[in-house]
Amino acid sequence: AEKVLGYDLLSLCLEGPRDALDRTQHCQPAVERARGSGRRRLGPARGAAEAALGSLSPQVVERCVAAAGYSVGEFAALVFAGALGFAEALYAVKVRAEAMQRASEAVPSGMLSVVGRREANYKFACLEARKHCESLGIENPVCTVSNYLFPDSRVIAGHLQALEFLQENARKYYFKRTKMLPVSGAFHTRLMEPAVEPLAEVLKSIEIQKPLLCVYSNVDGKKYMHSKHIQKLLVKQVVSPVLWEQTMHSVYERKQGTEFPYTYEVGPGNQLGAILKQCNLKAWKQYKHVDALEDEEAVET
Repeated sequence: AEKVLGYDLLSLCLEGPRDALDRTQHCQPAVERARGSGRRRLGPARGAAEAALGSLSPQVVERCVAAAGYSVGEFAALVFAGALGFAEALYAVKVRAEAMQRASEAVPSGMLSVVGRREANYKFACLEARKHCESLGIENPVCTVSNYLFPDSRVIAGHLQALEFLQENARKYYFKRTKMLPVSGAFHTRLMEPAVEPLAEVLKSIEIQKPLLCVYSNVDGKKYMHSKHIQKLLVKQVVSPVLWEQTMHSVYERKQGTEFPYTYEVGPGNQLGAILKQCNLKAWKQYKHVDALEDEEAVET
């Protein structure tokens, strides 16, 4: 990873400084490496968490039938499935992260996590927030749902003034809780359009193969079909909302009475497990979180 990125990623993860690690250009490669794996077709270079999973339960990796990754984690899922090589995927993430960092710096923007009541109308709230921005003289403002997490939970992204307006008027729109996310831009909205071309160009130069197992896309919640499909949707994902709730429904759709598979979340944090619990409680009962640190603790024990 250090050779591909041109800096010591491990040291940055372990020692910081925190503000440098939080920058989009560093955070995305760090998350992708912590979650991700090496190419299944070619062998051994694996990400920290997938290596931990392989050590604790080797048969799980071999029997895996489907994978999905949240936002930048989709690159790790595609590497795990043999569609992308380790170095190529990490380089693409590097280009993606740096381009998104530049796009973020061009416009004061951000992301707002929202938990709403059943009555909440997110599209109407975003419309009124855009009108508020126009009244402030902001041309063509952005405020839209950028992440569908689970029922009654969304992430809204756009101009900072729009997000501040939503926080101030949360009760009007039936928002129970709102929280600004510690990110520097409105990811998965059209404010990220400057990042589209750089990522598209690098993906054209990378060999992409058909996945060895099903990988689900953030863009439409459906399975990737072939290499051109992957190339197209990875680019589109930068400016499209992450349909994670819809993806969870696609992954776990099965006939009534059919057992749910075991689910492993590999990488830092167990947020995806918490989302799965809200989307499908029965599937969550077969869920486990695997972290690289857990592997170290197991070996010591």
